[in-house]
Amino acid sequence: MLQVAPLILEGHGIALEPLAEAHHDALVQATTDGRLWELWFTAIPDANGMRKYIHDALKGQQDGHMLPWVVREQASGEIVGSTRYHDVMAAIDRVEIGYTWYRASRQRTNVNTTCKLLLLGHAFDTLGCKVVGLRTDNFNLRSQRAIEGIGAKKDGVIRHHALRRDGSVRDSVMYSIVGSEWPDVRKHLELRLARHAAGG
Repeated sequence: MLQVAPLILEGHGIALEPLAEAHHDALVQATTDGRLWELWFTAIPDANGMRKYIHDALKGQQDGHMLPWVVREQASGEIVGSTRYHDVMAAIDRVEIGYTWYRASRQRTNVNTTCKLLLLGHAFDTLGCKVVGLRTDNFNLRSQRAIEGIGAKKDGVIRHHALRRDGSVRDSVMYSIVGSEWPDVRKHLELRLARHAAGG
């Protein structure tokens, strides 16, 4: 049975650091790059909602079903986003990766590929997960492309599944990677990072 606990994951110029209340101001600053809270189909909070966002994530960690991080770019020292494990199901060795967002200037860079490599590597190689899930809003087409781009398989769509910030109800598009697929997914992500480093 897997056991999740806060730790730092780092590689390729990115550090995932355990989320803390002290990250509040840096996360607010990160959301202003692209005014991310204006994306109505995401869970990214505005400045007024950030303390609750952090509180809920840390409560989920305390309750054992979440493990949240901030994403720090090591060269600049800047916090550039956040991500987490959620829906941790220890009895069946399953976690999901989600609540992922990056400041607009770091989208479509090596940041997401690096974060997924670190998170998937920890889940499969250290925690011993049998499957890692990912999900997104049916209207978040960019997120769907990014998830498919890392090699996850689409499981299906759960209709009328979750409440959005604006009170509407979303359909959730569900994806997963099983343990037997991880070696090929890892090679794919490592190749993408190598190409990025080479300027390709």
